[in-house]
Amino acid sequence: MEEKQKNKRYVLRKLFFASLYLSTFIFGGGYVIVTLLKEKFVDQYHWIDEEEMLDLVAIAQSSPGAIAVNGAIVVGYKLGGIPGMLLSVLGAIIPPMVILSLISLFYDAFCSNYYIAALLKGMTAGVGAVIISVVYDMGKNVAKSNDWVNVVIMVISFCVSYFLKVNIIYIILIVAVFGFARTLVKEGSKK
Repeated sequence: MEEKQKNKRYVLRKLFFASLYLSTFIFGGGYVIVTLLKEKFVDQYHWIDEEEMLDLVAIAQSSPGAIAVNGAIVVGYKLGGIPGMLLSVLGAIIPPMVILSLISLFYDAFCSNYYIAALLKGMTAGVGAVIISVVYDMGKNVAKSNDWVNVVIMVISFCVSYFLKVNIIYIILIVAVFGFARTLVKEGSKK
């Protein structure tokens, strides 16, 4: 029993510090966290498999709020229940709160500083590369599933969003209803 408690404390501690670390180095928006979450919890710790990670990310993306916090909630809850969720969220919100508080104190200096502007421009390019990596990884996994319907849904969703400028919320809702109906039909045919 004591060994189980030690293991749980170890997981909770690692979860907090992993969330703290990831949140400290996320620049350019929440989608960057998807790759970092995968690297940390799937590739490094092996606590979650890749398929389950994609499911958790899908839940985080389709929920209202910042994806970094939503990701911390679903991964934290999966790995540590309510305590894991709370520690993961705490780790995810501390760095932005501290950094933004400091920036707000020195906003005028940051706003007019040539070097800070150059630094931010360089970071923008890196963030773009990370987002492309996320798109590639997620798209590759959808294509690997050998389910042509999912590939068609992915392509149509992209086209409708990019070319027709349909709000992503409508696309997610429609695809969710379609996926639910498709699952019901599959389960009904098995019975």
